Amino acid sequence: MQTLQPDTLINNPDGCQVVASVKIAADAASVWSIVGNFAGFPLFIPALSHIEMTGSGVRSVRKKLFKDGNVVIEQLNARDEQAMYMTWSLIYTSLNIGNLWAAMQVEALDQHQARATWTIRAEPYTGGDAALPGFQAFLQGFADDAMNNVHNLLE
Repeated sequence: MQTLQPDTLINNPDGCQVVASVKIAADAASVWSIVGNFAGFPLFIPALSHIEMTGSGVRSVRKKLFKDGNVVIEQLNARDEQAMYMTWSLIYTSLNIGNLWAAMQVEALDQHQARATWTIRAEPYTGGDAALPGFQAFLQGFADDAMNNVHNLLE
């Protein structure tokens, strides 16, 4: 009989990295209150219908339901309120995304300006290297649009 070993489908992705960053004329705490709310992404991603949360804090899981019927389930890996960052990983999606890791962070530039940065590392579920250029362009556009919405909300 075969001895089973621990395994997982969640791995750090090898595909591509996108970074979307905006400078906002608002204090860092105000910016963090928007982008640091793991359950609050519908505020700046209009394609989301709503989010269902299970648990709170690190290890909590969010189910993002999109208006077009797509679903994304992610787990919060790390969160630091003082340093204003959080990271999460993909557990499941109906989109063509394999492994995905993301981080959101806010840094104070001065008392009245902050920078919010969303970093995504991901790989397509199907299509391999041939799918990477289009996949990366999709992710970059999605993240840029979301961060521009955050900018517009606070300025």
